Amino acid sequence: MITSTYGERVTASLPEIRDRISGAAVRSGRGSDEITLVAVTKAHPLEAVEAALAHGLFDLGENRPEELARKRAAVEDVRVRWHMIGHVQRRKAPGLVGGADLLHSIDSVRLAERLSRAALEAGATVPVLLQVNTSGEESKSGFQGPGLMRDILKVLVLAGLEIQGLMTMAPYTNDEACLRRTFEGVRLLQEELHAVEGYCGGHLSMGMTNDFEIAIEEGSTMIRIGTALFGKRAAHD
Repeated sequence: MITSTYGERVTASLPEIRDRISGAAVRSGRGSDEITLVAVTKAHPLEAVEAALAHGLFDLGENRPEELARKRAAVEDVRVRWHMIGHVQRRKAPGLVGGADLLHSIDSVRLAERLSRAALEAGATVPVLLQVNTSGEESKSGFQGPGLMRDILKVLVLAGLEIQGLMTMAPYTNDEACLRRTFEGVRLLQEELHAVEGYCGGHLSMGMTNDFEIAIEEGSTMIRIGTALFGKRAAHD
C-alpha cells in the first residue's frame, strides 16, 4: 500500500493521463498499447520511483547520469527500464554503457562516436535514439540543418549502437500549428530513414506534459511525462 504523497499524486493523475493517451491514440488510428509512457522521475526522490512502480509504470526517465545510476542501484525490480532522456556529455558517455536501457538524446556525430568506442570496449551494444531538431530553435540540441541526413548516415554505420528511432523536444508553446510541424517533421524524417539500408528504428520519442496528445496524434510511440504525473519538482532541483 502506498501512503506517500507521491503515491497519492500518481493515483489521482494516472487515470486521466491514460484516458488522454487513449483518446489521442484513437485519433491517430492506433491503440494506447502502442504508446509507451515514460515516467520522468528526474529530480524527484525515490518515493516517486516507488509510486510509479506500484502503479505499473516500469519505464522511468532520468536526465543526469549520476542520478540514474543512484536510483538504478536502489531499485531491485528487474522489470524497470531506465531511460536517459537528458543531454549526455561526451566524457560521461562511457558510464552509460550498461547503465541505461535506452538513451534518448544522442544529438551529434561526436557523441555517437564516443559512445560507439565505449560500447566496443565493453563488448556491449547500446540502444539509442537520435535526437533531431525540427523546430529550428537554437536552444535545442540535435541533428538539424542541411547536414542532418549526412550526419545521421555517419551514425548508422557505427558499431556498438542499436538505433531504435528518433527523439525530439518541441518548443514550449501553446501554438498547436508549431507543435504539429515539429512533430510531423520528425515523423517524415523517420519515414525517409526507413528507405535507408541498416535503419530499423521504430520509436518516435515525442511529447511531454504540455503537448503529448498532439505528439501522439502526429505519430509518437513514446511520451515523457513528469509534471502531469508527479507534480512540479522542488525549486532547487
